[in-house]
Amino acid sequence: MQAANADGPRSSETHEQHVERLFREHNESLLRYLRAKLHSYEEAKEVAQEAYVQLLGLDHPETVHFLQGYLFRTASNLAKNRIKQRIQRRRNDEIVFFDTSFEDNRSPERAWAGDREIAVVYRALNELPPTCRESFRLVRLEELSVDEAAKRLNITPRHIRRNIARALAYLLAAVEAAAKPVDNCCT
Repeated sequence: MQAANADGPRSSETHEQHVERLFREHNESLLRYLRAKLHSYEEAKEVAQEAYVQLLGLDHPETVHFLQGYLFRTASNLAKNRIKQRIQRRRNDEIVFFDTSFEDNRSPERAWAGDREIAVVYRALNELPPTCRESFRLVRLEELSVDEAAKRLNITPRHIRRNIARALAYLLAAVEAAAKPVDNCCT
């Protein structure tokens, strides 16, 4: 009789028979171990099945000296991956792409005034020279760096900064002019 360790393959046993014996002798303890990790008997059965499939799929099973330990380690790694996936799914589910709870609490007059200011800004932007408008748009609206905008427009970074300053001054003046009350109205 062979005096191999209790987990080792017996002399007449194929790899598949050895895995089958491991299943019969250790499956219940593997399931208890996985259930404790995953908190789900169904998931524990799925992970155990995946571990046995990986064990059966070993190209060189003779290189593994303690197959039971390998089985438990494989199952443990699969369980950890499941837990990571579960956490990531929860995080993804929690991401709010659109806040549907937003309510516009502004009065109709304030909403109209805000819309009017936006229209003034757009009109003033369109009145700017093309290079000045494009410099402003790239840096302030598309959030490119001054150097990136300079490369894209084929001008110096200093020119970009000067254009942005001019655009901001022009837009501010346009908004202020639009906000001034008309003095000769309804007197």
